[in-house]
Amino acid sequence: MKKLFSGIGLVLVVVLLIVGAQTVFIVGEWEQAIIIQLGKFKRAIQEPGLNWKIPFVQTAITLERRILASDAEPAEYLTMDKKRVVVDHVTRWKIQDPLLFYKTVRNEAGARARLDEIVFSELRAELANREFASIIANEREPAMEAVAFRSSEKAKEFGIDVVDVRVKRADLPNEVQESVYARMRAERQRISKRYRSEGAEESAKITATTDKEKTIILARAYEESQRRRGEGDAEATLIYGKAYGEDPEFYSFVRSLEAYDKFLSKKSTILLPQDSRILRYLADSQKPK
Repeated sequence: MKKLFSGIGLVLVVVLLIVGAQTVFIVGEWEQAIIIQLGKFKRAIQEPGLNWKIPFVQTAITLERRILASDAEPAEYLTMDKKRVVVDHVTRWKIQDPLLFYKTVRNEAGARARLDEIVFSELRAELANREFASIIANEREPAMEAVAFRSSEKAKEFGIDVVDVRVKRADLPNEVQESVYARMRAERQRISKRYRSEGAEESAKITATTDKEKTIILARAYEESQRRRGEGDAEATLIYGKAYGEDPEFYSFVRSLEAYDKFLSKKSTILLPQDSRILRYLADSQKPK
């Protein structure tokens, strides 16, 4: 008998534990929950803590309260100036109305599928009204804000609040990139040739100016040297004149000696007539005294 009561007690304990597990549940700080009773909504729980439900009749479905991210596959769009652009975007969102969310998309996978459709549509419409250069340069932020706003308005019918939409990468399709890079290279080469041409022209100008200044400086230096040479010759002539005036014979003698020093040497052979005036002092020195 004791064994029977002991077995029944153990069964009751197990049943109570099972019933308790089906009755009490915990909602974490990062979660929210809805209670479904036989397929019908009963209540929503958005505060963390310990909660209860009717076991085997009610079901607790927990959903995220944190901001979630949907990283979509890159897609190709057409801009206003008919340029093809590949955009890789990410959408950040959160569950605003858990009941509506559960009724419309059921779970996060369904929500991401719907969000991708909405954001793709809004991106296509927004990029079609903007030029490629502005999307790449300075209008990306306003464009994404507009896409996020319109996407959030449409996502409300699924109980979703779109926090923002961000572009991770915006680029040309692979088959277009090579032709664009070729045009960029050609443009850079054209600019470099223009710079080289301008540099060569400037170099020629500088060289011509330098040569002109050099010629002017040399001409002035030559003019100055000739002037001073002339002044020196004039002064020398004046000195020679004064010396000649004071003693013509001595002057003639000195000049003859200077001439001898210049053209006579040990190996010199000169044929002159005996009565040559230039040799008169040598001839006079050979006469017996």
